[in-house]
Amino acid sequence: MTQARIRRLLTVVEETRTEMGRTIDPPTRKAAAVAVIANPFARRYVEDLEELMVIGEELGDLLGRKAVAALGVRPEAIESFGKAAVVGEGGELEHAAAILHPRLGKPLRAAVEKGAALVPSAKKMGGPGIAIDVPLGHKDAAFVRSHFDAIEVHVADAPRADEIVVAVAVADSGRPLPRIGGLQKHEVVGKDGLR
Repeated sequence: MTQARIRRLLTVVEETRTEMGRTIDPPTRKAAAVAVIANPFARRYVEDLEELMVIGEELGDLLGRKAVAALGVRPEAIESFGKAAVVGEGGELEHAAAILHPRLGKPLRAAVEKGAALVPSAKKMGGPGIAIDVPLGHKDAAFVRSHFDAIEVHVADAPRADEIVVAVAVADSGRPLPRIGGLQKHEVVGKDGLR
């Protein structure tokens, strides 16, 4: 089995306690787990990206569990999730797509229990220290506007040209002070991934 060659792992927790002078109780909490991995296809075109798809599955499990653990809650308490990747200059966007899309979602859903909605994602190319905005959306119902959000992460020395930075994010609530309407989280059915 292919395994990611991980140079660095990091976890970031963001907690919002006040917004616009109002106390947020309980606080809005988000976590991102990030892996800096070697890109096995750096500087060369490869038709078959299976190796990166397997790595995506591995990282979905590892990073999903780490992000949930960082918030110190049970998996079912997670309300939102998202994923992102940045490829160093020796790679291509399709390398990020191979990690993020075919197989990362299933183990991430297992880490947060259920997850009927599509996992919001972002990908780009960049160099060391580039900001990564990991999009977040409600894990069971994409139409829950209160949970459209993001968390920004970066790794000071990554990605190097032959690396990929992969991030998985979770949240145990929506944005602070949501008030733009739409489906409310208590109305979620969670069968079609939309409502």
